[in-house]
Amino acid sequence: MTQGEPKSAYRQRVYEAFADRNRPFGEAVESALTAGSERLGVEIGFLTRIEDGTQYIEQSVGDHPALQSGQQCPLKDAYCRQTVEQDGLLSIQDAQSSSAVSTATYEAFGLESYIGSKVLVNGATYGTVCFAHREMRPAPFSEAEELFVELVARLVGRAIERREYEREQAERRAQLQAEKRRFEGIAANSFDLLYRIDTDGELTYLSEAVERMLGYEPDELVGETFTTLLTDENADRALAAFDRLLGGETIQGMELTFTHCDGHVVAMEINATPITEGGAVTAVQGVARDITERRERESELRLRTRAMDAAEVPITMADATEPDNPIVYANGAFEAVTGYSRSAIVGSNCRVLQGPGTDSDGVAVLREGIEDKRPVTTQILNYRRDGTPFWNRVTVTPVEDETGTVTHYLGFQQDVTEQQRITRLVELLNRVLRHNLRNELTVIEGYTDFVDDPPEGLDIQGKIRQPLRRLVSLSERARELENIAKKARDPARLDPTELLSGVADRHREQFPAATVEVGVDTDRDICAGTELGVALDELVTNAIVHDPADHTTVSLSARDDGDWLVVTVADDGPGIPPMEVAVVEAGQETPLEHGKGLGLWLVNWIVTQYGGSFQLSADDGTVATLRLPVVEADQSVEDAARRPTALLQ
Repeated sequence: MTQGEPKSAYRQRVYEAFADRNRPFGEAVESALTAGSERLGVEIGFLTRIEDGTQYIEQSVGDHPALQSGQQCPLKDAYCRQTVEQDGLLSIQDAQSSSAVSTATYEAFGLESYIGSKVLVNGATYGTVCFAHREMRPAPFSEAEELFVELVARLVGRAIERREYEREQAERRAQLQAEKRRFEGIAANSFDLLYRIDTDGELTYLSEAVERMLGYEPDELVGETFTTLLTDENADRALAAFDRLLGGETIQGMELTFTHCDGHVVAMEINATPITEGGAVTAVQGVARDITERRERESELRLRTRAMDAAEVPITMADATEPDNPIVYANGAFEAVTGYSRSAIVGSNCRVLQGPGTDSDGVAVLREGIEDKRPVTTQILNYRRDGTPFWNRVTVTPVEDETGTVTHYLGFQQDVTEQQRITRLVELLNRVLRHNLRNELTVIEGYTDFVDDPPEGLDIQGKIRQPLRRLVSLSERARELENIAKKARDPARLDPTELLSGVADRHREQFPAATVEVGVDTDRDICAGTELGVALDELVTNAIVHDPADHTTVSLSARDDGDWLVVTVADDGPGIPPMEVAVVEAGQETPLEHGKGLGLWLVNWIVTQYGGSFQLSADDGTVATLRLPVVEADQSVEDAARRPTALLQ
């Protein structure tokens, strides 16, 4: 406090700071904070604004580095936290011994004494006015000092209210000026119809465009009510809008239909503004634009969109004008095939469908077609959202605007997984049968040289019968695989306990020396065809038959794995040869890698037929892992069924 200056002088300084309406708000606050600091004998004064749990320093006096304009901190770490949480102001003589100041807050700011009051703006807490000192006060703040701080906070709040009000008024004036400029701009464009209507609904002015749009001379319509030109179905809506205009509202983008002088209907978009004098609406003026052609185009577009939405073929549309050609549309069939919803795919590139098995050559074909802006079709391996692979026949067609510029790419996807599966199966059977037939016939031919004069002790007939039996067995297995492949998909609800127990019982009876164990740790069902039992029989039989030991142990288990149910067939045998594992991993046979039989292909076919996957490992014995779709207790088989996947893992 300045020596000799009476306390009332500080109050007067605060009043004077906010009395001059032309004085900038910042100057007034600074003057009030300075007067307050001197009145209370403290070094720091500051105004805060509090939003979303954060304290912002709007203005301050004093040299405290953490309390300068523009600084901020979480409210929970500020002295002001207690100020805004309690009804009255907060005053602290000794911060270290006060329960209102946390240790963290004290260490952050180092203020020993503090007094603050809420700033209310239109009844809501805006922030605080605070005064503080780094040293402890010899005595608590007096009642007069507290009343002084409350006065400063109250006057600051009123000044903020006035500032906000003046800001709103300025914005309103700016809006009115912008509206005036907009209307003047429209008035200068004779393509649109300009009009004015008095409060009785009579037309007092129409621009020359009315003749082009409705076929009337302007003078023919002056004095007529505006409803005369409206079609019957629009009259009530237009009158309701006119009432709102007379109430001071502005109408923008309202679509109405009018009758041309020759009887045809014209659609217009209406913008209207009330004209006021002395606070009262005296007329309405506005602009009308012919949108008949636009409506027809929109109707046609809606029809095309509905057609694409209803199409059973997956369709996407990508924006050719944006980097990386983001997808802007995808229909329901796309979600059904890929698992990606519209919300998940829009904004992305169809590249998200690619995965580890996608052929780079096929991707290059698509990329070159898009870069050349020409239609292109190719077939590539894609992956659904759940990671399962499928064969996709993709066609991309550029779409041009009126100027010939390519603006979009229309994409058509076709799930050709089933066709590819059949093609791969036919290739497999041809390759395996041809290979084995050639090998076995070579063996038979070698022994025919000894038919007439067999070496002593050589069973020629037996040697010839062995390859013949192998060929017959191979033929039967090929027929079995062919029959399974021809069988239509028929997903059903399969109880894993019943399924695995049935497989185990059959093999215990057929191979009494073997041990077949079953462990089921799930209460969910499998969504697959009943031929899944054939696949499991194949795996268990292979494990027992190909184990040279007398006692083979095979473990069948089922467990949950997210949206899947994992069935495992594990044995303690010597392990499947690496070549057989490679065949399953590749999903195909090659001329140099023929499996000993078609059993693993049979398993792979059945599992992937119902959207699952099949893997083999041979580190310690053989472990076959089947990931299968789940059908929940409250779910229908139809909803749970998955599409076939490519013959890959």
